[in-house]
Amino acid sequence: MGPTKRPSPVALTVLSLLRAGPLHPYGMQRLIKAWHKDDVINVGHRANLYKIIKRLADDGLIAVHQVERDQAYPERTVYELTDDGRQMGLRWLADMLGSVHNEYPEFPAALSFAMLTAPSELADVLEHRAESLAGRLADLEGELHRFGAELPRVTLLETEYQRTLTSAEIQWLRQIVEQLRTGTLTWTEEQFASQTGNWEDQG
Repeated sequence: MGPTKRPSPVALTVLSLLRAGPLHPYGMQRLIKAWHKDDVINVGHRANLYKIIKRLADDGLIAVHQVERDQAYPERTVYELTDDGRQMGLRWLADMLGSVHNEYPEFPAALSFAMLTAPSELADVLEHRAESLAGRLADLEGELHRFGAELPRVTLLETEYQRTLTSAEIQWLRQIVEQLRTGTLTWTEEQFASQTGNWEDQG
């Protein structure tokens, strides 16, 4: 089983876009940005998109539809969805919607070592994060307001989801910052060192 036989956000995106018809990679990237899918799917580097496309083709999930040759543009390979790709895409979609997977984002990883900073320093950085997220929340609210009257709601569910998570995180961050400022949440380096020693003794 090749690497693309497992769910992948970028690979799912390629298969989903090709459901509407054949596309070349540049066209895929333009649609991803036009539909704001790059807010939830990391396709910042075109090389990564091409790598996924190659793997999908090697696995028989997509196939070359035609090669476009135009003097005004570089040669472009247009891809189409195969029957296997259509079925695999639907399986991925069901799995990614219905299952919970550890995604290991950076923020929880950093939180797990928050005790290495002083309480006042942690309060400052978390307050900064909350302010940044407030700007992000405003952007999401703007997108929902702008596109809500034009597009079916189902096409904006990922934006609703992001808005909900962002709003909840801001509330949580502000609670933690308040507890850090008032001293109800605090610790010392000695406590961390003692906990480290306890774990070593148990090992």
